[in-house]
Amino acid sequence: MESDLQRLFDSVETLGRKANVNVAFGRPVATEGRTVIPVAEVSYGFGLGFGSAGEEETAEAAGGVGGGGGGGVRTRPIAMVEVAPEGIRVEPLVDEGKITLAGILLVGWSVFWIARALMRIFGKR
Repeated sequence: MESDLQRLFDSVETLGRKANVNVAFGRPVATEGRTVIPVAEVSYGFGLGFGSAGEEETAEAAGGVGGGGGGGVRTRPIAMVEVAPEGIRVEPLVDEGKITLAGILLVGWSVFWIARALMRIFGKR
């Protein structure tokens, strides 16, 4: 079990070394006097858990104590930086999925309140 735990800690350490500015900023692309640098958001998450059978004799007889771990990395583009002779411009990227979800929630919220107002106005008399 100690070797598994050490392997997990080594993996976390390796990911920590890889979490640097090169992960968030992509390779610059130069064309026609302009340079475009992609920018991303990078998130790391880790979890670790252990367990036991309650009594040491029972745990030894059962053959194990338990354990587990996991992690994940998420990246998403958020902007691009354009470097041109005219100057530097940061162009944020729009997440259409979030805008669509916000629109759906706004419509649902509006329908709820309109229906509630109509029920109070024209409800049972």
